[in-house]
Amino acid sequence: MRVFRSCATVFVPLLLAAVAPSVVALEATPDNDRFDCRLLTTEPTPQTARDWYELNLWAGHCYRYDAHAVRIGFDGVRTLVISHEVNDGVERGRARFLDGPPEVFERRSRIGRLGWAEGGSAPTIPAGIAAKISSHYRLSLAGEERIANRRAYRLDISPLDSFRYGKRLWLDAETGLTLKQSLLDETGRAVETFQLTVLERPRLHQGEVSIDAPREAPGDAWHIGWLPAGFSPQPVETHSGRHGSDVTHRLFSDGLSTFSLFVAPLGEIEPLAPGLHRLGVSHAVVRHRDLDGTPCQVVVMGEMPPRVLLRVADGLSWAAEDS
Repeated sequence: MRVFRSCATVFVPLLLAAVAPSVVALEATPDNDRFDCRLLTTEPTPQTARDWYELNLWAGHCYRYDAHAVRIGFDGVRTLVISHEVNDGVERGRARFLDGPPEVFERRSRIGRLGWAEGGSAPTIPAGIAAKISSHYRLSLAGEERIANRRAYRLDISPLDSFRYGKRLWLDAETGLTLKQSLLDETGRAVETFQLTVLERPRLHQGEVSIDAPREAPGDAWHIGWLPAGFSPQPVETHSGRHGSDVTHRLFSDGLSTFSLFVAPLGEIEPLAPGLHRLGVSHAVVRHRDLDGTPCQVVVMGEMPPRVLLRVADGLSWAAEDS
């Protein structure tokens, strides 16, 4: 089950951060390598759903805070503490569950990019993600509520097709941080909810946050035959060398929904049972495929409709077959 453990690590929602007319002062050019968080204090209050979502993404990078939270999901209710810090431009997030199996997840990161470099540059996520998801989701404000004893605006993000799930966010009126979020399936039913119960000492980082440098896409021996509209490969590359195995991981996203693809030679890993598996709110499709004479295990996993993951897995082919 090593591949599933790797997948779980990718998809565990630290939820340390949940960016109209675009907020011009907050735009970051592809050549920038840092963003000054103090610019957030110069912006007017957002007026549209898209403005609020853009602010939410910037706030998730720029605020330092501690919080208590609950997660309501397939395994019941679990409580946790989370924190987000910025040191020398690098973000550090930490989530620790207080009940159930002892689990601690940490993440060190910079502001990411929407894709691999093309022509030497790739746009940064906060500058382009709001426009990108507007092509595949409907963003709308749904009134004001009180969450964690703070004033919040509800933001509904509804998919425009059946290839992805929707979300509902409650954003802090003062900072733009996510106070609550729900993942919604194809029927609009909440399948998982995460909510802060206490937000402690949110303070804007008085400095800059680093932005990832553009990276060239790696060459893969296999080819993705089909992706839902709007999904593209992300600049995340991992390999597992444990016990001599060679598991290649690729990440795909439309700016909101995400799924992972894992490919590994069957002779170098502990094989999983082929088929569709349910892992909490995620689904995983396992296929054993022959890629250019090499028996491989293909795993496609994400918080998405199962039929989408099945189609992606079954569309994988050896690159030489398409040339």
